Amino acid sequence: MEGRGESGTPDVDDPELDARRARWTAALTGAVLALAGVAAAVLRAAAPEPLLVPAAYAVGAALCALAAVLGSRGRTRRALWLLVVGAMVMALGDQFD
Repeated sequence: MEGRGESGTPDVDDPELDARRARWTAALTGAVLALAGVAAAVLRAAAPEPLLVPAAYAVGAALCALAAVLGSRGRTRRALWLLVVGAMVMALGDQFD
């Protein structure tokens, strides 16, 4: 079996396994943050607040969705930075409340 030691457990220093975990983590985190951003944008759009607030959530969600795509393709460093920027945009939009 590939990536497994003699006892059948995953190798600790298996770079392929680490890369696969990083891709899944980046993709799932990006998808969850994108869904949360879209939900927040929809909820904030229904409220009588400035248009900048739901727009910030939507832009942050789009950045997180892009990070999910990049993460699934193995660009995990760029995905991490896009996740950070997307979450910061959503947090900044929340400050305009």
